[in-house]
Amino acid sequence: MRFLFIIQGEGRGHFTQALALQQILQQKGDTLCAVLVGKSSHRQLPAFFTTKIDAPVYTFESPNFLPTPQNKRPPLLKSLFFNLGKLSEFQKSIKFIHRKICDLQPDLVINFYELLTGLTYLFKSPPYPLICIGHQYLFLHKDFQFPPASRLELFFLRFFSRITAIGAVQKFALSFYDFPQDPQHQITVLPPLLRKEIFDFAPVSRDFLLGYLLNSGYVSEITQWQAQHPVTPLHFFWDQKEAPRQLEINSHFHLHKIDDTLFLQYMVNCKAYATTAGFESVCEALYLQKPVLMVPVHIEQKCNAWDAQNVGAGISASRFDLDSLLNFIPLYRPNPVFKRWAQSAPSRIYPLLEANRLKPKSSPIKFASVLAKFSAYSLK
Repeated sequence: MRFLFIIQGEGRGHFTQALALQQILQQKGDTLCAVLVGKSSHRQLPAFFTTKIDAPVYTFESPNFLPTPQNKRPPLLKSLFFNLGKLSEFQKSIKFIHRKICDLQPDLVINFYELLTGLTYLFKSPPYPLICIGHQYLFLHKDFQFPPASRLELFFLRFFSRITAIGAVQKFALSFYDFPQDPQHQITVLPPLLRKEIFDFAPVSRDFLLGYLLNSGYVSEITQWQAQHPVTPLHFFWDQKEAPRQLEINSHFHLHKIDDTLFLQYMVNCKAYATTAGFESVCEALYLQKPVLMVPVHIEQKCNAWDAQNVGAGISASRFDLDSLLNFIPLYRPNPVFKRWAQSAPSRIYPLLEANRLKPKSSPIKFASVLAKFSAYSLK
């Protein structure tokens, strides 16, 4: 089979999912003909992805969160109006995506939560089956239990997720745990897509804490904490565009530019892990039996943290309070089921890809009916 990946380029998670799926496809002798990545000027493609993905990579302009002056929590309204001002650029991106799909003629298009993929299928209706992969599709499952949260936030989370999946023949919802399928909404629940390297590691517990920061503003919080705990070694990874490969704040606090191989090595050896509640790295910590402190910065990550707490991954907080993480370590108990669940991902996902390759082309999608359906369903 021939595959085309389209990836939302915010953060690390969608890139690692794509690398993991490519490994599965290569073992079956299939071909990844190209990768399209939606990005903005505020982010750059991580080197670990561009050097490891075995296919041509093309980028296009895509909606994204704006950074704040403090570079912590994304400003939702400001980001919305900023992206509305770039609609003409996004129209060009939709045309680009459609042209690439038609030129490459893949057996399956795999969308890793890129918004413009759904809009391409809405306005252009390319004649190739679309599969959407992401943990966010679990939020569309009829039985998923949400944390206490604003109805408006939940509406936009679910509405956004549905737009990414317009025209999809199936949505693969990646989950911390097995969950009943939801055929009514074309949702199949699957284990997380972890790269095969992680299955080969034998974890140990050394004396340092590991962290990952998508937004660099949290560095000041961690620096303040470290000043009060100067003998506790800290290794944090961040996505600072102009940063050196390694920045030594002091002899016990190091900031590393995101490097996935190095990150996994530190994950294997850390005592515990602190993060802004991204799904993939929490799964890696859960697999390697590392206690996690999760500091969610938006509604999606609040749902991730809620779900992860329910399977015993760790604790949630409103700030990087590493004292609470250290206090939690003696209380942590590894999840005995997750490892087998994660290891079953290749054998579960590939037969589903083969089956969906044979799905017939859908009829053209009508914008008005999609909007009415999504608005009503998102309010449930």
